[in-house]
Amino acid sequence: MEFSWVDLLASFGAGLFGAAIGALPAFILTGFFILIGTIAVLSGSGFDVINSGGFGPLFGPHTAFAGGVAAAAFAAQKKHMEDGKDITVALSGLDKPIVLVVGGIFGALGYIINAGLGAIVGEYTDTIALTVIISAIIARLVFGKNGLFSVSKEAEKRGRFTPGGEQVWVEYQQEWTQIITICLGASIISAWMALAIEPIAPEAANFVGFGLSAFSIIFFQFGVKIPMTHHITIIAALAATTSGSLLVGILMGILSGIVGEWMARLFLIHGDTHIDPPANAIWIMTTIVILGSMIL
Repeated sequence: MEFSWVDLLASFGAGLFGAAIGALPAFILTGFFILIGTIAVLSGSGFDVINSGGFGPLFGPHTAFAGGVAAAAFAAQKKHMEDGKDITVALSGLDKPIVLVVGGIFGALGYIINAGLGAIVGEYTDTIALTVIISAIIARLVFGKNGLFSVSKEAEKRGRFTPGGEQVWVEYQQEWTQIITICLGASIISAWMALAIEPIAPEAANFVGFGLSAFSIIFFQFGVKIPMTHHITIIAALAATTSGSLLVGILMGILSGIVGEWMARLFLIHGDTHIDPPANAIWIMTTIVILGSMIL
């Protein structure tokens, strides 16, 4: 990706807007634009809405979502809100312009980080997902109170990788049988759609399932207990199209769901700011799928 001052300014605006409406609502819009982009591509449009919208400077997770995450961490540090991990809150409601500006700064930072990663490791991983993680780590180190890997006394007794009480990610998606079952269904759907769409629109094949998963989070925002599956569907699709095998896509999607839960227990549930489990799973599993395809 070629660096652009115009896109940098757009990324600042995206981060500010992402903070204003909340990080999770901003990510829901990511899913919306990816779905719109997929429909456009399947309809023969020459305008790449997927990359310019869903993964671009305006609604890319590395700008709008990451800006919202950092702004929430900052707001909690300044005691404008209680929970710095709450990414569902529209921070415009705090009536603190500086909180929104912090979101804008991290949106611009996300653009810069992603551009740098793209030039260095763009062929080997998902740089947007990795940028989301780097941005969140910076936000925790700058705005958090307990360090990167803090663990409460309660968690020490229970075990770092055993969620409980308020130290959970998605409480109804943490038992291994439940995780694997959800992963199985999401992976089958996404891998199948990717293989079906690839002959028609290869540039959209890997993102249909991801777009559906990301946009479906709108129901979670309204209180419906739906699963988080975007880290599952995007990897299932990528693995399926890379290998040409539905079974490989399903297996890798399931593995990505497991990795996501482990990342939640490592980074998220014990911290006081949000470090996104799906983004962690996506960049890790994308790297594995790409390197595996190179080796095999």
